[in-house]
Amino acid sequence: TKTISKCYVQVTGMTCASCVANIERNLRREDGIHSILVALMAGKAEVRYNPAVIHPSAIAELIRELGFGATVMENCGEGDGILELVVRGMTCASCVHKIESTLMKTNGVLYCSVALATNKAHIKYDPEAVGPRDVIQVIKDLGFTTSLVKRDRSASHLDHKQEIRQWKRSFVVSFVFCIPVMGLMIYMMVMNSHPSDAHTHHNMSSEEREASHSPMLLDYQLLPGLSVMNFLSFLLCVPVQVFGGWHFYIQAYKALKHSTANMDVLVVLATSIAFLYSFVILLVAMAERAKVNPVTFFDTPPMLFVFISLGRWLEHVAKGKTSEALARLISLQATEATIVTLGPDNVLLSEEQVDVELVQRGDIVKVVPGGKFPVDGRVIEGHSMVDESLITGEAMPVTKKPGNTVIAGSINQNGSLLIAATHVGADTTLSQIVKLVEEAQTSKAPIQQFADKLSGYFVPFIVAVSVVTLLAWIIIGFVDFGIVEKYFLGYSKSISPAEVIIRFAFQASITVLCIACPCSLGLA
Repeated sequence: TKTISKCYVQVTGMTCASCVANIERNLRREDGIHSILVALMAGKAEVRYNPAVIHPSAIAELIRELGFGATVMENCGEGDGILELVVRGMTCASCVHKIESTLMKTNGVLYCSVALATNKAHIKYDPEAVGPRDVIQVIKDLGFTTSLVKRDRSASHLDHKQEIRQWKRSFVVSFVFCIPVMGLMIYMMVMNSHPSDAHTHHNMSSEEREASHSPMLLDYQLLPGLSVMNFLSFLLCVPVQVFGGWHFYIQAYKALKHSTANMDVLVVLATSIAFLYSFVILLVAMAERAKVNPVTFFDTPPMLFVFISLGRWLEHVAKGKTSEALARLISLQATEATIVTLGPDNVLLSEEQVDVELVQRGDIVKVVPGGKFPVDGRVIEGHSMVDESLITGEAMPVTKKPGNTVIAGSINQNGSLLIAATHVGADTTLSQIVKLVEEAQTSKAPIQQFADKLSGYFVPFIVAVSVVTLLAWIIIGFVDFGIVEKYFLGYSKSISPAEVIIRFAFQASITVLCIACPCSLGLA
């Protein structure tokens, strides 16, 4: 008996079905080549050859001579079929052993493991020698019922609806509360920069300065140390911190748990510190019954959350668009196939409907007018026009006669065809396209990887800088109090210099954090 080996060759430079036909036609003529099967989208050829006559490197050379790039693929396990089954009716370990041992004796089954607890069987097989239907039949003959693990064909893992919803909600919440905070802030700025007050400001004590502003409702103190402005800002800031920032907190926690720092950590850090610092300062001011209202940062978190959640929302909307296209592609796949058994002279003996995953290579599949092709194959009998626009973009139907190739997912129009399956399951052109689009979606753009890497260094760097700022100002303050006094306007003379320095240092370091947080890197 002639021994026949199998090898896989990676082929580059194929552009259409005629390239495939060209390679297959030319190689079949060569001595020692038993059969060849080329997959266009995957860019690989499966060659069965007689090792006594020809070597894989020679086969690759033959393909190169036709004008394509070809390299022999080392890992030949590529072509193994994998089957996941649900097996019912197993009661004990001996049932498991019975199934496993019988399957391993079956020609073409390479590996098999059955789990009693989950009722699942995982089988690897050589699609040349055996197919999923044969395996299922073996298990049925042993007296167990079995079915395929139902694949989720809906592409729901590519659906961004939930993320779109959550970021939209988080943006809307932040935005609603951000507007009044910004309004208050702008109002304060306008009121504080009245030229009429500017001249008189410098030669007044802080108590008088407070009095000169007293008509302003926002500076009116509800309690000593708690102005209307700060109270309103605090009330508006809490819901944003909780509802707007909820997802950021979760993401940041997850990142820190794996001891990495991402943009979310920076966002959370800056907003939380700004919020807590402002809150503590308010409490201190109330405890001191301060006459001057402390400077708070309640306006920072809402504005930050607005910008960043808007960015995230838009990003997911954009991703959702590509996913829609992919979901449409996936929906083109047929779910069932009609397999027929042919007698001599292509007489139909029987036909049965099976799941498309159960179609094996070499099966004869019947496709009626108006039906979809469940697998890639070659026409054996019948003439028809086929609409292949979904794959090729060609609007005109293509004529198919015996010997032509057909593509899974295309639509048969007017004649009934019998086709021999050549590529099934994950090897069909459509599955390959879906796989390529999925890979393109899940892999990051190089610039994005670079940005992620940078932000890994950026976060610790910013935190370090703000700590340095804090320490530097404390040291400067204790060495020369005059400098702090010059920059830190409006502090109440009633508190000790040391406290003034600490407050000012804190303010400076938090400013660093808050400014670095919505950095262009994160927003971009």
